[in-house]
Amino acid sequence: MKIGVVVLGVASIAAGILDLIWGEFEAAHQPIQALAEHIPGLTFFAYLTAAWLIVGGAAILFERTARIGAVMLAVVYTAFAIFWLPRFVTAPRYFGHKLSVYLGVLGGPGAQLIVTIAALLVYAKQSAWNLSARLATVLRWIFGLLVVDFGIVHLIAIPMTAAMIPAWMPLGGAFWTVISGVAFILAGLGIVSGILDVLAARLLAVMFLLFSVLVLTPNAIAAPHKHIPWGGDAFNLAALGASLIFSDWLATRRGVE
Repeated sequence: MKIGVVVLGVASIAAGILDLIWGEFEAAHQPIQALAEHIPGLTFFAYLTAAWLIVGGAAILFERTARIGAVMLAVVYTAFAIFWLPRFVTAPRYFGHKLSVYLGVLGGPGAQLIVTIAALLVYAKQSAWNLSARLATVLRWIFGLLVVDFGIVHLIAIPMTAAMIPAWMPLGGAFWTVISGVAFILAGLGIVSGILDVLAARLLAVMFLLFSVLVLTPNAIAAPHKHIPWGGDAFNLAALGASLIFSDWLATRRGVE
């Protein structure tokens, strides 16, 4: 899990530093405003959360503090997932009570929960906690189904996602949006079914890496004064680290090196 832990730790530190620089929660991935329109002490909580991310991200990088770091990151990414919950009520009011709307909202907390799962796996490894077969199956299914949802979100929001694709890429943004959506679905199904699951999780990590290299980092550089593009890149890298951790966990359980 070493490489995945490093990526997750560094990405979490980066997300915390970005929150410190802007003095706010990153609205696209830390939507605390969904809980209430006016939250007293919001800036203080943003700085507190930033410090938590930085300390937790740093702690998980070292053997002696990895367990506490894993717990800290599991807590904070779960909190980010909770921020999304009111949108399961508010989004259907605006866009209708359709399955596509609920699946679209699920992509938000889902991106946080796969990181939570990865942090829990790091804690389990560091504490020599042997997960029961039932719990391992539950984690596999949650992770895999969330990845499937990422693919569905891509396919039901093609115009919005395609707009993020660099103009220099051939075949157009819509093509690559569909390709990435299908790839997410296949990776998720592979993880859930156990068919080529290790390969599926590793290819998922490769896809997250490509997102950062080809799309998110260039977009952030093009908008240096905006929090969301930089925060989005940091959270994508956290998902990359989570995928590497999860793939290594799957490989260990299957006896694959």
